[in-house]
Amino acid sequence: GGASALRPGTGSAGHAGVHSRCGRKDSVRVCGRGVGAWERGAVGPNHTEPSFCLLILKVGHEPMPPTLGTNVLGRKVLYLPSFFTYAKYIVQVDGKIGLFRGLSPRLMSNALSTVTRGSMKKVFPPDEMEQVSNKDDMKTSLRKVVKETSYEMMMQCVSRMLAHPLHVISMRCMVQFVGREAKYSGVLSSIGKIFKEEGLLGFFVGLIPHLLGDVVFLWGCNLLAHFINAYLVDDSVSDTPGGLGNDQNPGSQFSQALAIRSYTKFVMGIAVSMLTYPFLLVGDLMAVNNCGLQAGLPPYSPVFKSWIHCWKYLSVQGQLFRGSSLLFRRVSSGSCFALE
Repeated sequence: GGASALRPGTGSAGHAGVHSRCGRKDSVRVCGRGVGAWERGAVGPNHTEPSFCLLILKVGHEPMPPTLGTNVLGRKVLYLPSFFTYAKYIVQVDGKIGLFRGLSPRLMSNALSTVTRGSMKKVFPPDEMEQVSNKDDMKTSLRKVVKETSYEMMMQCVSRMLAHPLHVISMRCMVQFVGREAKYSGVLSSIGKIFKEEGLLGFFVGLIPHLLGDVVFLWGCNLLAHFINAYLVDDSVSDTPGGLGNDQNPGSQFSQALAIRSYTKFVMGIAVSMLTYPFLLVGDLMAVNNCGLQAGLPPYSPVFKSWIHCWKYLSVQGQLFRGSSLLFRRVSSGSCFALE
């Protein structure tokens, strides 16, 4: 299944941009995302290289010590190495090929998600879906947004559930970098190991926070963008010099309003992706927790009883957004990273 900042997503969710279901020229597009969409607060996980680096940061593996720096207020703070410095370190240890750990299951997860969504559109065609028009009243436009978001949520949840087992395998293949293990290699052998050790439920660890994050993202992004566009964007504004109206230039009456609306979707996608990032983090940590790999065991991570336990632990440590920053990775006061 799968960042932020915009997911512009695991195969996750994921991410590339917030999916927009485009309609007529005067339609208001609704935000969605596929299993391989943008990861909250980070970069697109469709590219396995950055996804691998980010996952290693999420589990708290910090092989390089923090450095002393200053913030914008001139105060001295500790900064962890940036995403790009970390990528260079991985190349030094494993070579460039090491950046592509977990590639096969990740590609299979993305492909399965795409096929699932395409199949669902054929079984449940959106032929009767009404596009939101600026000519609709508030009640009618809200009804259309709710209907389309519900449809997108159904497709997203089903595709997420079907692709999640491959996402779990991909996560575990990646975090083997931490302990230099080779427990999970091929997709088929990994399926056998998980089923033997954890049963069927082992393929769905971390699924619930991922689903919750997807649902909160979809509804939050679409409803916020809808209400902002409905109440704050003035359709009477024209982009013509001197504010010419419809009679003098009918083709440009709503062009500026439409441009503002398209940016609203983009900004809302970034904001909501950042807010829902903890769901992605918790889901990925649960996927690798207590699975026999060093990254899912102390000192890197306690053995969590549930995803709620994981969430509370990260919250107390001030680590709910761990791995969400690419450049300025500040050490929080409550953090307890496992430094090599």
